[in-house]
Amino acid sequence: MTGSTAATFTADDYRARMERAARAAAEAGLAGLLVAPGPDLVWLTGYTPPAVTERLTLLVLAAGQDPVLVVPALEAPDAHRAAGAAALTLRDWTDGKDPYAATAALLDASGRFGISDNAWALHLLALQQALPGSSYASLTEALPMLRAVKDAAELDLMTAAGAAADATFEEIRNVPFAGRRESEVAADLDRLLRGHGHEQVDFTIVASGPNGANPHHEAGERVIARGDMIVLDFGGLRDGYGSDTSRTVHVGEPTDEERRVHDIVREAQEAGFRAVGPGAACQDVDRAARRVIADAGYGEYFIHRTGHGIGVTTHEPPYMIEGEERPLVPGMCFSVEPGIYLPGRFGVRIEDIVTVTEDGGRRLNTTTRELVIVE
Repeated sequence: MTGSTAATFTADDYRARMERAARAAAEAGLAGLLVAPGPDLVWLTGYTPPAVTERLTLLVLAAGQDPVLVVPALEAPDAHRAAGAAALTLRDWTDGKDPYAATAALLDASGRFGISDNAWALHLLALQQALPGSSYASLTEALPMLRAVKDAAELDLMTAAGAAADATFEEIRNVPFAGRRESEVAADLDRLLRGHGHEQVDFTIVASGPNGANPHHEAGERVIARGDMIVLDFGGLRDGYGSDTSRTVHVGEPTDEERRVHDIVREAQEAGFRAVGPGAACQDVDRAARRVIADAGYGEYFIHRTGHGIGVTTHEPPYMIEGEERPLVPGMCFSVEPGIYLPGRFGVRIEDIVTVTEDGGRRLNTTTRELVIVE
């Protein structure tokens, strides 16, 4: 994370988030939330520990109680400088002391707590030993929508991240493809994303020819040739908020079949986007996109969900998938990314990040969804 995210949000913003999280925990029947270092802690407090170590760092939230951040004494000065520090109490502990006893004193001994998915087993097991009557649920299970609805400032950052990814695509479409390795084009994507303000690049998929039939292909040493269809999927974090976009390009003129498959995916992506609106179920987006592909006879070749949430991480709830009946709410941000993958031949994927508005949806990626010809 860069410092610019912290500069965007004030202590009052973080206080409001912590209060909202504590209320949501109580409404879910939890005694509180235990938040370890990671994206949840950054989102709630603006604090990223200087290093990931075995020393316990844990934010304790409970309705009706002031937030407390338990930190190692040697990292307390950094915690005090966090943007949200004024909205919580810091309780430090020194090496040789028992941080779990100090944390247990803040907790309901028989309570059920939501705990960060990425909390170390070392810390969870020690807390269970200190409080044998306590129990725990992962935050994704207990409060999957905790970060799902973005406020206006977050949406501004998401929009800027999307625009940076779009600018990257506009440049990458003009670089040479034929005769170069996938890994070389992936390095170009990494460089361009960083040049457009990304502090973190999470993925740069360059899947050419038959590799395009693998949705999560990692760019390798295959040399791109004329006649290749190429799936480009790239993104990361800019000012702490995520980008993620996919476009499919072709080296030289495509065949009629390649154009037809691309057109089907483009129509499916448009159908998924048009299904977005307040009150629609997440699965409605998946159904709309999947129906177009199935009706065209390629249903068995669309092998993944239509979308995933995005925010301070590039993959998070909600998910656009059959069986997810959760309603869409203004401020949610997620991908709409149908694809067709023909084993041993080629693949096509088109992806935009979309945010739910009061009367529909708004794309955060606006580059052309037509098949782009590259050299």
